[in-house]
Amino acid sequence: MSISPLPAGLTGKLPELRALYEDLHAHPELSFEEERTAALVAQRLRDQGWEVTERVGGTGVVGVLANGDGPVVLLRADMDALPVREETGLPYASENDGVMHACGHDMHVTWLLGATDRLAAVREAWRGTVVAVFQPAEEVGGAPKMLADGFAERFPRPDVCLAQHVAAAPAGLVGTRAGALMAGADSLRVTLFGRGGHGSTPEATVDPVVMAAAVVMRLQTIVSREVGAGQQAVVTVGSIHGGTKENIIPDTVELKINVRSTTAAVRERVLAAVERIVRAEAAASAAPREPEIVPVDSFPVTHNDPAATEAVQAALATEFPGLTFELTSPVPNSEDFGAFGTALGVPSVFWFVGGADHRLFADVDLEALVRDGIPPQIPSNHSPHFAPAQEPTLETGVRALLAAAGHWLAP
Repeated sequence: MSISPLPAGLTGKLPELRALYEDLHAHPELSFEEERTAALVAQRLRDQGWEVTERVGGTGVVGVLANGDGPVVLLRADMDALPVREETGLPYASENDGVMHACGHDMHVTWLLGATDRLAAVREAWRGTVVAVFQPAEEVGGAPKMLADGFAERFPRPDVCLAQHVAAAPAGLVGTRAGALMAGADSLRVTLFGRGGHGSTPEATVDPVVMAAAVVMRLQTIVSREVGAGQQAVVTVGSIHGGTKENIIPDTVELKINVRSTTAAVRERVLAAVERIVRAEAAASAAPREPEIVPVDSFPVTHNDPAATEAVQAALATEFPGLTFELTSPVPNSEDFGAFGTALGVPSVFWFVGGADHRLFADVDLEALVRDGIPPQIPSNHSPHFAPAQEPTLETGVRALLAAAGHWLAP
């Protein structure tokens, strides 16, 4: 069941939402630095009539709107941007050099503020309580920080947690799946120790740059040789730092490694292989001391509750006939949204909303898209060229939140 009167006034609000989105996109802020964004969100919620709490888990904002007896629905949007230099050429491109909303969280904030506006404006159309969560630092685990800040005790306990993410799929499409939806993620910081010296006499040193190169190449064999063809895992070295000058061999090199997996068994196997390879390459290079392997972040597999997902899929199919799809397997992206449902002991559902210009998919049909994934030529999340098409993405995201919440909130 959907709350049909709620989206009715949305068309008149779209110019305001476009202006909001462009403002957010032009002023991105890194994780736990979302001061301007949080202040804007808090003021908008207050203006709409929500009870607002700021500084939850750092820069998080929580709005609560009680509207009679009924279920409690948590709706979540993340707010942080990435350390990426924007290359979209948009007239509203980032004004913060080296920082960009390259993952679409500006779209998420706009969607949720559009939904909170409709919920506050048409209270006769629904019953219950909505908890609107604007989360900081999704890229580095902001959800656990909000939970650690007494979230469960400070706000109404939800009956369901709902969230969505813009994706590099055709704008207007909406899709999800029950069970495992997104991979778990583990980030590691590895420091390799050598013995520095002059670049002209490498034989008198233990070169950690060469050691790091061997580690990087050997890590590529984990997925190809230790993970079964029917299993899913990704190992990425996203950062290498070492040395200051071309003729100086440094003492240390730092690697930052990201691991994605969809089952506990594969996760354990891959992490063990990473540690084994790092230590073995250090030993093979005669490193003067053992490498340091420090866990940085860990996100669990994003798991959609089957019964709640079925309800959301039905609501979305009613709202967007012919525009919904079901993923056939988990995707390798990761999220910390699932921490809310897990910690609060309630079902959660996460789905994707397409945001890419349809012209980019002229030769790709929906069946091929679901089967083969996004074509590599399409700028995806975290790319400096990632730029969701505002229409129909803005409207679709607001309607999707209202439709999904409507299953629980309809009077």
